[in-house]
Amino acid sequence: MDGKESCIVRHFSYYYELSEHDKSLLLALEQSPMAVETGTTLWEEGDEAKEFCTFKKGWAYSYRFLENGSRQLIELYLPGDIIGLREFAFSQRLAGVKMVEDGEVCFFPHQHLLDLFRRSFVLTSILFAIASRQQVLITERLVNLARRNARQKLAHFLLEISQRLSQTQTGSLSDSFHLPLSQELFADLLGLSPVHVSRTFSALHEAGLVHRERHHVTLHDLQALKREADFDERYLIDNMRPLFSGLPRISDKAS
Repeated sequence: MDGKESCIVRHFSYYYELSEHDKSLLLALEQSPMAVETGTTLWEEGDEAKEFCTFKKGWAYSYRFLENGSRQLIELYLPGDIIGLREFAFSQRLAGVKMVEDGEVCFFPHQHLLDLFRRSFVLTSILFAIASRQQVLITERLVNLARRNARQKLAHFLLEISQRLSQTQTGSLSDSFHLPLSQELFADLLGLSPVHVSRTFSALHEAGLVHRERHHVTLHDLQALKREADFDERYLIDNMRPLFSGLPRISDKAS
């Protein structure tokens, strides 16, 4: 697979311009992709944590089941994401991961990541940045669940997904995109009922802000939607280029 076609290369390139050596190391993480179907469980909470995976195609989500049987979605994963970074220091999975739609997943052991640490200063730094941003995404999800009303929750989530997709797909911030989530998944992610999700989409549509048709969403007025959600995109758009300014390209010299 050419680096120009790789979601993971585009994802990492958002933070810093990669050398050919860096790209080849990332492409090695996308070798031997495995086709997975909608609803496939990649792992469950409590399973042994011994490997990561990268997404070449498809969407997935992480989740926890509560004592009463209800489910809370924790995060969505998009093509180009590395899944399992939070569990690097743990022997067991902290949450389950399930496919939202058909896709391709590449599994690789922890040792491959350690090898990447040894061979590329740039990629190591970017991985720390990605892990930090994943933590910030969880923090923002907590604020969304606890302190925003239904319209703000949904508007904020749609803007976040639009920005994340723009970092792994060609082009700028997208106002029209594929969003393969059912009413139930929206409800478990935003802390609403499926009926409330439907009514909120209708309210945003009537306000001229959002249109949804099956699994496709169009954001009609990004600035108005940002005002609706009080959306601060700083947690999504920062990159690491100033940090690396003037530093030698250690990874270019690696063998």
